[in-house]
Amino acid sequence: MNKSIFDPNTHQDQLSTKVIVGLERISEAFKVLLWEKAKVLGLSPIQIQILIFIAYHKPELCNVSHLAQEFNLTKPTVSDAVRVLNNKECIVKDFSSSDNRSYTILLSHKGQKIVEETENFAEPIKRQLDKTNDISLNTLYTSLNKLIYQLNQIGILTVQRTCYGCKFYDQTSKKHYCNLLDQELVDHDIRLDCPEFQEKSVE
Repeated sequence: MNKSIFDPNTHQDQLSTKVIVGLERISEAFKVLLWEKAKVLGLSPIQIQILIFIAYHKPELCNVSHLAQEFNLTKPTVSDAVRVLNNKECIVKDFSSSDNRSYTILLSHKGQKIVEETENFAEPIKRQLDKTNDISLNTLYTSLNKLIYQLNQIGILTVQRTCYGCKFYDQTSKKHYCNLLDQELVDHDIRLDCPEFQEKSVE
């Protein structure tokens, strides 16, 4: 019988198992912090996440289809969240695209105010990370970046906009290079969510 990742008696066997359990604890911290903001405003955590996403991403990514992929949810689930946000006047639906069956989701003034009130929900985690030395933080960031890309490659995370999957990215002699910026990148320059990301074609 295989040993469970979540059995404390097995944690000493593999470092990767300890990391998984640690990541699960971190994910719980995000849930707790997000719920604290959500219940005050009478919104759900995913509704707040949608508002924050819309605030900082280009319009072509702000529609039901893409949001469903972004948050690994079904379209009906996202549609319900958007319906509530629309009823609460937190968003505006823009039907000006050539496809009259879809619409772009924009923030209303009320939605922008909610973003300003909630977007700092992860600040307690950032304050703890700011206490970590640069070498350790750089190692952690590089490992997380690669893990996110690998999870995307095997279909667990449906959306990623990291340099590793971008058509402008090259790696030679263990050095990173961005052909769009025309410059070499060090590990901490690799982005998790690049506004200029364009998916690399599969050969």
